[in-house]
Amino acid sequence: MSRMPLTEKKATTSPISTHPQRDERRRKLADVRQELVLDAARSVFFELGMEKTSIREIARRAGYTPGALYSYFPSKEHIYGALLGESLERLNTQVQLALEAAASPAERLRAGASAFFDFYRVNPHDLDLGFYLFQGMAPRGLTPELDVHLNTRLRDALLPCQAALQAMGLDEARATAEVTALFAHIVGLLVMSHTGRIRMFGQSSQELFGAYLAHLLKRAQGGKSA
Repeated sequence: MSRMPLTEKKATTSPISTHPQRDERRRKLADVRQELVLDAARSVFFELGMEKTSIREIARRAGYTPGALYSYFPSKEHIYGALLGESLERLNTQVQLALEAAASPAERLRAGASAFFDFYRVNPHDLDLGFYLFQGMAPRGLTPELDVHLNTRLRDALLPCQAALQAMGLDEARATAEVTALFAHIVGLLVMSHTGRIRMFGQSSQELFGAYLAHLLKRAQGGKSA
């Protein structure tokens, strides 16, 4: 499973190791330790939220001292960013896999949008991570570098939909507007579904998404945006 880098290290000119097997064992051990930290952090974030989570609590659940965690992550925001980065890589992988069997632009639009929707429908905790919902609807800022990287990867998952719309005849501005509306519709439906609010209306998020996507395809095939 691919994951965004956990730490940034400066390039060095150290000689090539003469103990490759030992280095490989150390690397595997470091990977296991980092995974333990991320697993512990995931449970703490979901239980306590961003504001109440502390490095000390993450370390306690992972079985390490706070000082040991700082050798992997400089802050809890970087741990959060690593978890979100991992989630977004899985999202992009799911979208790309769905596109493999799609030939026409219309098929690619349907496949890409459905994969995006289904990823967050099946994984509600990833929705929390992806849209910073730990603090209600208030966004939680990370470092500028993490924000740029993570927002880019989220945008990447929607780019196939925009490309499909343009291939169907929409210009870039209209395709961007439609993808923005699609994104907003998906998030809105999923928030209503995961919070149970959609039951107020006796509706199904999957059926409503299917109807929206059908109208979007109709608009795009007609060469005009609503």
